[in-house]
Order: sequence, then structure tokens, then C-alpha cells
Amino acid sequence: MTEQPRSSDRLKNELLEIALEAATRAGTFLRDARPEDLGVAATKSSAIDVVTEMDIAAEKLITGLISDRRPDDGLLGEEGASVEGSSGVEWVIDPIDGTVNYLYGLPSWAISIAARMDGETLVGVVHAPMRGEIFRAVLGEGAFVNDRPARVRPASELGLALVSTGFGYLAERKARQAEVARLLIPEVRDIRRGGSAAIDLCDVAAGRLDAYYERGLNPWDYAAGDLIAREAGALTGGRPGEPLSPALTVAATPGLFAQLQARLDELGAWHD
Repeated sequence: MTEQPRSSDRLKNELLEIALEAATRAGTFLRDARPEDLGVAATKSSAIDVVTEMDIAAEKLITGLISDRRPDDGLLGEEGASVEGSSGVEWVIDPIDGTVNYLYGLPSWAISIAARMDGETLVGVVHAPMRGEIFRAVLGEGAFVNDRPARVRPASELGLALVSTGFGYLAERKARQAEVARLLIPEVRDIRRGGSAAIDLCDVAAGRLDAYYERGLNPWDYAAGDLIAREAGALTGGRPGEPLSPALTVAATPGLFAQLQARLDELGAWHD
């Protein structure tokens, strides 16, 4: 039976506390257990295997903690966690968002944990250990980076916008995404490519980017960051009139969102 009231303060506070603890523990593990020579061996299959093992171990750490505290909740994780649950609450987990950054020793990787009920995200936490930042949001209560309120930048026109994006792994998709970026670059201030969707969404929330878009994301990539961005004042979605989805994710300041979304639709950013 679904818990009532469905968005009670007590429930949201409990979910936030669990998400923060799980993200912090996973972040400490991933930071401290990463082999120092991993980046040097990045071209070797053995290095890829190590990262995969770290990914799986971090997800098990997170799901184990959640299951101990709330055994009736559902779980959806990038590394295979899939539990339907019976409480009405589902956790959406990416143990390492920005895996290639983690492999190469770049700081922009994060643990992303969201808790949602009946399709509505109640809590989102994104922990970027190497940046020393924890982004968090509770539905209806605003967003924070560490203990500071997070707010999007003031309204910007497209020509002055700093926009981040990402690229998929398949060559055909990357080629199409590169073409969209090539056409968009002359129309904006500049383009960034950070390598972590969760962090990009949080950087929109913190006013460090005006907008972010990407095709090919999965729910665990954007579930937490989407809530954090919206609670900081951003608008998010997919194609015009549609919610964000694997086809297209767009997040931007309110004054920029509709213009960027329409332009991306014209450029075909939603298909390969």
C-alpha cells in the first residue's frame, strides 16, 4: 500500500537523510578505493574492469543501506538493481555518473540518488566528492549546494548563453550530436562538455551554466539532477510539450528554456 500522505514532511526528511548518508558513504569508498595508477592504465581492459567493479560495489553499498532502512522500497540502478517494492517509493541510483572522468582521474564524477513516488521525484542528492560538493533538493523546499541555497542565473538570451551538452558512446550517435553542436555553437556564447549529466544539471542549478541538453540519458542519469535544477528555478523538459526523457533532456533558466528547446527541436537533437 502506498504511504499516506504521499509527500509528507516526515517521509521526505527520512528519504533525504538516507540519500545523503548513502551518497556520502559511496563517495568516500569510490574516492579512497580508486587505484592511483588507474588513469595511466585507462586504455587497458583491466582498468575498465576495475571501474566496472567499483561501479557495482558502490551500487551494492547504496542499495544495501537503503534496503536495511526501508526494505519495502523499490530500486532502479544503472548497474542492474531492479526491485519493484511495495511501499510506493522507488530509488533511482547512478553509483558513478561520469565513469570516463572517474577512469581518467578527472574530478567531474558523482553519485546520483533520487527517491520518487508514483513517478514524482521527492528527493534528489548528487555528491561530487572530488569537487567537495553535495547538491540536494526536496520537492517544494528549494535546492542547496552544501549548505548554500542554489539558484539559477538571471535570464539570458540565447546568444549570451553558456550551454553544456554530452555525447553518447556509439559512433553514429556521436556524429549526429556533434553536428547539432556544430550548428548551435555560433548561436550561443560557448559550449561546454563536462562528462557528467548529473553534475551538469546541478551546475545549471548553481548558476554556473545557463543551460544543458543531451540525448540518450537514462532515468538514473537525470532523476536527482532534474529535481535539483527545478528546485533552483530552472525549467526542464524534452521536446516541446514533452517531459525530459531518454530521447532528449533540456534544462535552462526560465528566460532561455523555450528558445533553446525550440532551436534544439529544429536541429533534430532528439534523434540520431
